[in-house]
Amino acid sequence: MTIAVGDRLPDVKLVKATAEGPEQVQSADYFAGKTVALFAVPGAFTPTCSAKHLPGFVEKADELKSKGVDEIVATSVNDAFVMGAWQQSAGSDDITMLADGNGEFAKAAGLDADFTGFGMGHRSQRYSMLVEDGVVKQLNVEAPGDFSVSSAEHMLGQM
Repeated sequence: MTIAVGDRLPDVKLVKATAEGPEQVQSADYFAGKTVALFAVPGAFTPTCSAKHLPGFVEKADELKSKGVDEIVATSVNDAFVMGAWQQSAGSDDITMLADGNGEFAKAAGLDADFTGFGMGHRSQRYSMLVEDGVVKQLNVEAPGDFSVSSAEHMLGQM
């Protein structure tokens, strides 16, 4: 079943990419007590993810924070080393990278996708959500191949 507005985020282990190396975090603890703009991509360094999705959140970070967002988080079914390298090459310190290397968060949220036809295995769907104290307040899931409702601009229009 797919997560919905009003639902609590699934409680799984994620790995935060930091300058000191990977740091395991528990999602229930990580999202507690703050407002988070969370976006997920099928893969770091993939075309739409790198050319549009991440850059949009980097560009709009100050606007999102001015609307009450405490943290902006990107997640993908990649390991923390890939997420850290993606942040260094295309991101900013305004974006926290949480690796969902085994896809447990994507699966538990019902937002996983089968990309085996593209040689990418099982990944996350492209989406964004606004999370307050671990509860989904907005959820914007893209249709396969699309990029519009999960953008930073769209999220800002909802706030």
